[in-house]
Amino acid sequence: MSGAARLFARLARPLPVLALAALLGACSSTPEKPKPTPLEPLAPALTVRPVWNQRIGTAALPLRIATQGNAIVVASSNGTVAAFAADSGQPLWRGAAGAEIGAGVGSDARRVAVVTRGGDLVVMESGTVRWKQPLGARSLTAPLLAGERVFVYGTDRSVQAFDADSGTRLWRLQRPGDPLTLAQPGVLLPVRDTLLVGQGTRLAGLDPLHGTMRWDVLLASPRGTNEVERLADLVGPAARVGDMVCARAYQAAVACVNADSATLAWSRNTSGAQGLQADERHVYGADSTDRITAWRRANGEVAWQSERFRFRGLGSPALAPSAVVFGDGEGWVHLLSRDDGRPLARVSTDGSPVVGAPVLAAGNLVVVTRSGGVFAFRIE
Repeated sequence: MSGAARLFARLARPLPVLALAALLGACSSTPEKPKPTPLEPLAPALTVRPVWNQRIGTAALPLRIATQGNAIVVASSNGTVAAFAADSGQPLWRGAAGAEIGAGVGSDARRVAVVTRGGDLVVMESGTVRWKQPLGARSLTAPLLAGERVFVYGTDRSVQAFDADSGTRLWRLQRPGDPLTLAQPGVLLPVRDTLLVGQGTRLAGLDPLHGTMRWDVLLASPRGTNEVERLADLVGPAARVGDMVCARAYQAAVACVNADSATLAWSRNTSGAQGLQADERHVYGADSTDRITAWRRANGEVAWQSERFRFRGLGSPALAPSAVVFGDGEGWVHLLSRDDGRPLARVSTDGSPVVGAPVLAAGNLVVVTRSGGVFAFRIE
């Protein structure tokens, strides 16, 4: 087994000017959105019951929920990081990153990593800060902890690796690219002995030991009349099933790549800014109008679409037994049939938007809301 294979086998400062320009361009004033589609009456086909709920603090950004066995780890924008037992909601520990958080949470069996708004990588164990390192760039992507290393993807498209114990910087890679970058979570995940990262409209495979490029694949061709309109960076989370990795290019396309052969399987033009999820049959995602589409994973053909939730502010999806799950901007959690998109059940949280993708842990579906609620539901 190669050194890189052994590495991944153990997996279980101010905002940069360029990123700021992209953020302002991507979030410039637009005409008022249409009103959310009213929810239809629903006779639930699944029983979904609340199990527990906790509070973490306001989550202004979609901070990722991490899992550690029977624990889930969540963070709030004000710097609080906390772990709860996934089955019961029992508090396990709570700590402080020492500053407002802009990206998180990444985790392995022991450690938790977040990135502050000021651009510091912070690594904690059981709520205690072990070390900090300045990145020299802002990050909105949850750090990846794998093989005793911490990998970070910046809004300037830089990739950095640090020793998980000491915080020593091991390597940094930054490729020349477009003058503007997208201020939104990107793609960063391991596949076998390769580190996959979004680099503009390309999915790149890196050697995680040395930070050298192994391959890259173009997922979308940017469209538009100016640099802002042509922004089509890959946005996270990406979906992985075996060697197949599927990702969305911002407002441009959804595409799947075979990471083993480094070849494009298919690409389909579609708008959208949220991440994806996938199973053996389908790739799921919501577009910029919150139309939900399931593409056939094998060839990219549309299997089904649903317009029941248009303009409801859907986030990135998650998978639960027999269902694909979306949270919306009014705090509802929707469970849909993976076969045809039929609504199976829905549950409410606290009325504030669900942020980030839900996760399944210890048999419970866990979501976080913008006002800081952490809610767990059991699907029966």
